[in-house]
Amino acid sequence: MDADQGGLNADTPHETYDELLRRSRERLRLQQRKDRQLGLSKVGLGLLAAFFVLRYLQVLHGFQYLLIVAAVFAVLAVLHDQLLARIRSTRALIGFYERGLARLEDRWAGTGEGGERFLHDAHPYARDLDLFGAGSVFELLCIFRTRAGEETLARWLLEPAAPEEVGERQAAARELKGRAEFREKLFTAGDRARLGLHPEALTEWGEQQGPANARTVKWAAAGLAVAWLASLAYGFASGSYYALLAMSSINYFVNGHWLKELDERAEAAEKATADLDLLVQVLRLVETEPFGCERLRGLQVALPADGRMPSEAVKRLDRITNYLEQRRNMMVRGFGINSFLFYSVQWTLAAEEWRKEFGPAIRGWLASVGETEALAAFGCYAFEHPRDVWPEFVQDGACLDAEALAHPLLPEQKAVRNDVKLGDGLQLMVLSGPNMSGKSTFVRGIGVNAVLAQCGAPVRARRLRMSPLAVGASICVLDSLQGGVSRFYAEIKRLKLISDLARGPIPVLFLLDELLSGTNSHDRLKGTELVVRNLVGHGAIGLVTTHDLALACIPESMDGKARNSHFEDHLEDGRLVFDFTLMPGVVQTSNALKLMESIGLAEEPTA
Repeated sequence: MDADQGGLNADTPHETYDELLRRSRERLRLQQRKDRQLGLSKVGLGLLAAFFVLRYLQVLHGFQYLLIVAAVFAVLAVLHDQLLARIRSTRALIGFYERGLARLEDRWAGTGEGGERFLHDAHPYARDLDLFGAGSVFELLCIFRTRAGEETLARWLLEPAAPEEVGERQAAARELKGRAEFREKLFTAGDRARLGLHPEALTEWGEQQGPANARTVKWAAAGLAVAWLASLAYGFASGSYYALLAMSSINYFVNGHWLKELDERAEAAEKATADLDLLVQVLRLVETEPFGCERLRGLQVALPADGRMPSEAVKRLDRITNYLEQRRNMMVRGFGINSFLFYSVQWTLAAEEWRKEFGPAIRGWLASVGETEALAAFGCYAFEHPRDVWPEFVQDGACLDAEALAHPLLPEQKAVRNDVKLGDGLQLMVLSGPNMSGKSTFVRGIGVNAVLAQCGAPVRARRLRMSPLAVGASICVLDSLQGGVSRFYAEIKRLKLISDLARGPIPVLFLLDELLSGTNSHDRLKGTELVVRNLVGHGAIGLVTTHDLALACIPESMDGKARNSHFEDHLEDGRLVFDFTLMPGVVQTSNALKLMESIGLAEEPTA
């Protein structure tokens, strides 16, 4: 906990964010007042400097007063820049707390990064479980803004980890849950990084091969530059400029020849290294934080390259590329600095030397940054949801045993919790119920919690015990007009994908919502029975939802490996009421006509 949080007495995440937001806004108000005062002081000193300039021009003395004013102005300028940096940091913190409150108050959906670029229709569960997009799991978790962190989080959501790896992530996330100051600094350091820093471009640039003659060109350029300066000095001293003319011609043509070879490399270096100052800040935080758990310390140990900390190395590269960008400056181009002193060539080769020394380490640096951010995101989620628990993993066959489980994307105060148990002989639950009774949300909730558990994140349950599971879902399969694929064909392709997955080494958790609804009742029953028998036969566990009660007969012929459960509704003062509570057996009610009547679709025709 940082100094600004000292003396904080808050019992809940909401109270904590409220109080810290109040303090930050008060601090910003004071900083803005100082900003105005320093701005006015600088204006006053500017006017005073103008007075002394005019006074000096009139009486030719008093110049020392102008120097004093200039010195004071320089000091104020430095202090003002430092204050503006603190103002930016405070505003970023305010944004951090405001977004935290928005998540706690269910106002977050659609306001953050949805990660749509990670969504692929061929993935066995990403679209069906709302992992990406507005109001998605990714948006809820992704509180940081470096692309390295986003890519790590997306990969963890899409690729379940082994229990040993999950345990290490849990330990790291537990530690970061209590490190509020580190999470805040990580957010304020990386808040703008995603706008410019592209880890894939930086990594590819770092792993490229440099020009074979780089060292020769570097020393030749340095020698020719020195020779040109010597000819310039000789011309001033002797009054003869023939040597200068000769060296200028030689350097001009040699520079043009080298630039043809190096210009593309200069452009690539500039494009790959945009916003490096932000990466420096994030790396410095990761390097210097006194971590306790083994996983986080391991990330720090992996950072140094050739004995140098990456923040120092990246800062040096940032300085090189800033100089390289100045090759477009009119002063550099107009005074012969580029043509005769090989300005672009020298700084391009400096970037190439850096790339040769540190380029292969960039991938590891970005991986450490991305993993630290993803773990910090899990820690922040755990801090904001103290009732969520860390799941327990077992290896004794396919199982998922949850107590008081709910969907993590629902507001906690509105979510209805239910118990669910699959395994120990029970492999299939056929879930029936009327429309809008909560079947799809329940199935999605099971899937999302299984995904979060195998990422290393907390889950929305009172207790969750599960084995490693390969999740496969067919919940919101879409047709494709461009691909000429009907919804039914897209659905059976997804079922084939899940069936193939069940033949793999990891047991499958299948989640099938309103299966084969695009065909007739007879084919639907036979097709559904064929699919679930095939999956159960390969050791999979899962759920099938339906409002077609014919499917409720499937458990009768599966020798105790399946059972029926349902959600139901009831009329209350003429309104349909859903309690979203899981009940055993087959549903006995239907509400389709009641819902149609409620919106005026089932009215009797008038004469």
